[in-house]
Amino acid sequence: MSRSPLVSAKIIGYYIGRIITGLGLVQAIPLITSIIYKEWNITVYFLISMSIALIAGATLVLSCKSGKNKKISWKHGMVIASISWFLGMVLCAIPYYLSGSYLSFLDACFDVMSGFTTTGLVLIRDLDHISNGINMWRHVLTYLGGQGMIVLALTFLVRSTSGAYRMYVGEAKDEQLLPNVVNTARAIWSISVIYLIIGTITLWITGIFIGMPVDRAFLHGLWVFMAAWSTGGFSPQSQNILYYHSFPYEIGTLIFFIIGSFNFALHYAVWNRNRREIYRNIEIVSMSITAPVLTIITVVGLMKLNVFPNIMALFRKGFYLLISGHTTTGFMTVYANQVRNEWGSIAIFAVIVSMLIGGSACSTAGGFKGLRIGIIFKGFIRDIKRIIQPESLIQVEKFHHIGDITLEDKHIRSAMLIVLAYIATFAIGTAAGVLFGYPLESAAFESASATGNVGLSAGITSPFMPNTLKVVYIIIMWMARLEFMAVFALFAYIFYGVRRKWSQ
Repeated sequence: MSRSPLVSAKIIGYYIGRIITGLGLVQAIPLITSIIYKEWNITVYFLISMSIALIAGATLVLSCKSGKNKKISWKHGMVIASISWFLGMVLCAIPYYLSGSYLSFLDACFDVMSGFTTTGLVLIRDLDHISNGINMWRHVLTYLGGQGMIVLALTFLVRSTSGAYRMYVGEAKDEQLLPNVVNTARAIWSISVIYLIIGTITLWITGIFIGMPVDRAFLHGLWVFMAAWSTGGFSPQSQNILYYHSFPYEIGTLIFFIIGSFNFALHYAVWNRNRREIYRNIEIVSMSITAPVLTIITVVGLMKLNVFPNIMALFRKGFYLLISGHTTTGFMTVYANQVRNEWGSIAIFAVIVSMLIGGSACSTAGGFKGLRIGIIFKGFIRDIKRIIQPESLIQVEKFHHIGDITLEDKHIRSAMLIVLAYIATFAIGTAAGVLFGYPLESAAFESASATGNVGLSAGITSPFMPNTLKVVYIIIMWMARLEFMAVFALFAYIFYGVRRKWSQ
């Protein structure tokens, strides 16, 4: 039964208010950090931003309270997800802008969306000298974005489970670790927090070992782990992971962002002693094929040009960057201009493909996802068998993803639809870069990074690139992170709402 536009608006407004309230409360973390380090100006900025978010959230919750007990439809869930992410970007950009580290509010919004979507492309100026409070906020945003704003709200702020799954799916997640979606959200956060403790301690000790002061080693360990686990690519220093000049630090981050790119359902299965899932899961199988193939292509391209002097350098620079791209992390141990000027077309092509493929579904990673690549490949093999084999020999094709699933045409169509949407978005982003005068190869690299929510850069992303291109990348990051359907639902909701109003 269809609802009136007012009832739908109340439902959407109420849950957006809850999510915005959550974003306001989370700002207590950088606020406390600023107080500890006596960054009084930054403290005031977070108080202002936090107050605006809490007032906006409370206003929406109170004015739309009648929507609390209404059932959430698929349309509502998708629209709530897409609006929350965009409105959250605007509100969370306030402390960025007030800090003076950005040329414009648009630049601040760009970095917030980059953080939320765990992309890692940045427009911040003088990163090496920004406050601890702002640096904390950057990494909290990317850590929060990896789990998801709606997952945060379902964990701490929303008790009702009626229709909650539809909001959860709107945020590009569909795995239910537990029968109840609220309990699923809490399980996701439990997994993330446990890894956060382990990862922070590991990188903290590593930081002390390489000579960093104890408190600075702790902050860097916390921030770098947040970005690694969320496959977010943010770093507290402008040189990214190259800043540490430490092989143990590189190995630690490599392990954590590979683990972070795995499906939360896979983590949950392994934690519950179903370790066979590691080598049976279609996403792990897919990545265990694509990663070595792309590594070989990258190595061949780099060796052909003699980019690195030895195997160790090739591993620390070439392999690290490729896997960082494949997991959509965006950590770099080389400078952007080195990739653009020295790597050559072969290696750059491999990295572009790796960024577009991405990690696992229902993880912190972006890209097509290994699940879809595996399903499409299995569908391709199935159709070949149908052509060359007698009907009597054809068996039902299955794939394993936390359980055995019969491969059906709907799975292949769904996977192809999303992959085609990614390819179209990548093409649009590439065309936009070329239209603004950037070389095709660099434009394709940057577009793949934005589309895959990666964060690797060929040098295009900077505070001085055209504002229109910044807006294009913001929209690409937003749409790709939500895997398009939630944003398409929002556009349809607005279109039909306007048409209904004009027809009255």
